[in-house]
Amino acid sequence: QVQLVESGGGLVQAGGTLRLSCAASGRTFRYSMGWFRQAPGQEREFVAAIRWSGGSTYYADSVKGRFTISTDNAKNTLYLQMNSLKSEDTAVYYCAADPRGRFSSRSYEYDYWGQGTQVTVSS
Repeated sequence: QVQLVESGGGLVQAGGTLRLSCAASGRTFRYSMGWFRQAPGQEREFVAAIRWSGGSTYYADSVKGRFTISTDNAKNTLYLQMNSLKSEDTAVYYCAADPRGRFSSRSYEYDYWGQGTQVTVSS
């Protein structure tokens, strides 16, 4: 069993930066980890994924070049560095863990989810 706790959301102006954190409890070394987001009235969408053990990364086209996903093994923490934020990035952001390590963009392949953190970008 893995528990995930996000932090770092907030209100930022367009063009600004935020860093989201996701503290994981339990053994996650062979997991794939992902960030997803959900805006009001919209379906949850994939943002980025990473293999905890190998560091391979995968991004949605909408955030490629602006967002960076990373892990800190010593702290058992997942990060999402968000630069050049746009109003369309406004959403609740969730971290997720897949113990099968499938490195997927599909939300249904992630077994564990955090509670979410709100990111609001003002234009």
